[in-house]
Amino acid sequence: MLSELVEKIKKAKVYDVAVKTPLDPAPILSQRLSNDVYLKREDLQSVFSFKLRGAYNKISQLSDEQRAHGIIAASAGNHAQGVALAAQRLGISATIVMPKTTPSIKVDSVAAYGARIVLHGNTYDDAREQAYAIKEVEHSVFIHPYDDVDVMAGQGTVAIEIFEQLEKNPDVIFIPVGGGGLIAGMSAYIKSVNPKTKVIAVEADDSACLKAAMQQGERVVLDQVGIFADGVAVRQIGEQPFEVARQCVDQVISVSTDEICAAIKDIFDETRSIAEPAGALAVAGMKRYQQENSDTGQTWVAIDSGANMNFDRLRHVAERAELGEQREALIAVTIPERPGSFRQFCELIGTRGITEFNYRFSDPENAHVFVGVQMLTGEHEKNELMEALEQHDYPVLDMTDNEMAKIHIRYMVGGRVTGVKNERLYRFQFPERPGALLRFLNHMGQQWNISLFHYRNHGAAYGRILVGMQVPNGDEAAFHQFLDELSYPYWQESDNPAYELFLN
Repeated sequence: MLSELVEKIKKAKVYDVAVKTPLDPAPILSQRLSNDVYLKREDLQSVFSFKLRGAYNKISQLSDEQRAHGIIAASAGNHAQGVALAAQRLGISATIVMPKTTPSIKVDSVAAYGARIVLHGNTYDDAREQAYAIKEVEHSVFIHPYDDVDVMAGQGTVAIEIFEQLEKNPDVIFIPVGGGGLIAGMSAYIKSVNPKTKVIAVEADDSACLKAAMQQGERVVLDQVGIFADGVAVRQIGEQPFEVARQCVDQVISVSTDEICAAIKDIFDETRSIAEPAGALAVAGMKRYQQENSDTGQTWVAIDSGANMNFDRLRHVAERAELGEQREALIAVTIPERPGSFRQFCELIGTRGITEFNYRFSDPENAHVFVGVQMLTGEHEKNELMEALEQHDYPVLDMTDNEMAKIHIRYMVGGRVTGVKNERLYRFQFPERPGALLRFLNHMGQQWNISLFHYRNHGAAYGRILVGMQVPNGDEAAFHQFLDELSYPYWQESDNPAYELFLN
């Protein structure tokens, strides 16, 4: 299959719609990482992502009979725009099935290319099943976003350009992974030209379907996927991409939401452009790779794969970027309620910048403080601060990696109450669209009292809620049955130390 794919890459027809994107030097990252870093700017395509390459290459090869029946695709964003643009250029009717959670900016963009849009379900999987159903009725051709050799070949042209644009072969290329079309096309070509170039696949750690497949030696289906890097939120790697990846990918790295946010900031610092979360994956993976290896003086390339970012997500990115860069620590400190203790605490913080400070009197003996502190030297400085506080008898907990604390608790400090019996705390995820919050509340029913509720819109396809429910001891079985029937992903948080300190 590899030789066939490489030949298809060399013959791929993409430049009727795509441009040869720049390979920009990244001097700031180069200095920090002690390697020559370049960014391949696929965010500069007309649809702000590489996806039009594979879509056009596939659609342009359809027969006249296939074109007459039209094409259909399922996508929540970038693939949809690529298919719609390709269909418009080739004069083919196109139907795009998109989840109802798709942001209006992406729906409007697809509509601008003249495609018929069908909104169905809450996830890509829902949209795909509906697309298959329409395909059977209308006999249209389904354009898969990644599990198709011609789509993979179109994406592989990114690698051709990199070797043309660099004066010498790159030592390492970092490539983001969702369903696998880009990593398959690029890695096959890279290894055919220079087997010594390392191919590093980068995934979000909450949708790492390739990493799971590599570990198992076969494709697996993830129970659920994360909601932040929506462009790569795929539960199972494609069948054909996996066969290529297992032969051509040298290493798979997964990165956190905070690391992705930090990478978005890195790209902004270098280019004054804003990458979408999936678009910044490769840079995040490159930084993680540098932490784990001592390579210096090499030539590294990271794919900036897309820029379809909703503007209202930027606040979330800005909040988490400093954490991802280890330039901010979130700590919970218990301070004795006695004269002078608060001043002593501030003296221990010293001249470090305070990013936030949350406090409310809770009892006559102790106060619990939630503090964000700027760190100049990262993890080492945070550990030093925590040790200094403990030595002065201030109990301290590190909240920097506590997801509930970062999403909810930091905005709720001061909400402690007494007398709430049998409270159980849960985090939920639900599809974000108009009226969704009301529907969620209606599903919660009236059997158990809601004693705590926090929701904050992050501009994503899914909303995140923290809920306290009063469930008497004899109702556990019925309550867990209710949670399963609710069909929303959830996490039990009753034992989270942030809850005990600030809310319980």
